[in-house]
Amino acid sequence: MPIPEDVTGDEIDKDVRQELQSLPKTLADDVARNLVMVARLLDEDPEGAYGYSRVALRLASRVAAVREAAGFAAYASQKYSEALAEFRAAKRMTGNVDLWPVMADCERGLGRPEKALDMAGAPEVHKLDKAGQVEMRLVAAGARRDIGQLDAAIVTLQSPELAANSVQPWTARLRYAYADALLAAGRESEAREWFAKAVEADRDGSTDASDRLAELDGVEFVDAMVEDEDDEAPAPPKANEAAVENEAAVENEAPVENEVDVERENDVKSENDKD
Repeated sequence: MPIPEDVTGDEIDKDVRQELQSLPKTLADDVARNLVMVARLLDEDPEGAYGYSRVALRLASRVAAVREAAGFAAYASQKYSEALAEFRAAKRMTGNVDLWPVMADCERGLGRPEKALDMAGAPEVHKLDKAGQVEMRLVAAGARRDIGQLDAAIVTLQSPELAANSVQPWTARLRYAYADALLAAGRESEAREWFAKAVEADRDGSTDASDRLAELDGVEFVDAMVEDEDDEAPAPPKANEAAVENEAAVENEAPVENEVDVERENDVKSENDKD
């Protein structure tokens, strides 16, 4: 797959670059450039990112960072079985449990929420950092909702992280998930409160909390282009223009008819005078 000339491979994380040092330099550079493209396209063009990840995987399948990148590209493309296999491979190579929550979410994607809940209670969760534990809580709550346990999903999300006033990278998503679960359970007033709190924490627009809040408040958004079209004065009907033209024509023709009548009268007078 073509890679833009401005992509050098130096853009990747230094830890990933260090992993690639086990490869010949030319190969390492090629892999790095493909990984840069994966990161660049992951959010807006998952299928494109997936394509570059497959190239990197063919070049360096024994590098954990490559397996992880391939996993995230497959995950973003909703290829959950493939993503899970890549995440498991990366975990085996590194012994790191950081991927545990997204692996559990793959189980949800494969229609196995019970398996995701089993993973939420596994010893690996205790080895996760705070961000990982919050992520695991979000996945577990989603799994509860998958099997229709709305109240249990709400309880799962109730945590010190949810109640904290400080804003962390996970705060907006946690509050949003809680508001959404409350709304699904019919607790609309509480849901509105938590959507509002999610808006306060969502500094980079990672959720659509503001839209959900506006929807609950009954606010309707009107397309500006539609408004502009409505404001334009309609053109006068062509029928009216034709009528005006006809009227003008009649007015212009009237004097001509009068001139003919005058000429006839003059002719008659001339004949009488001869007599």
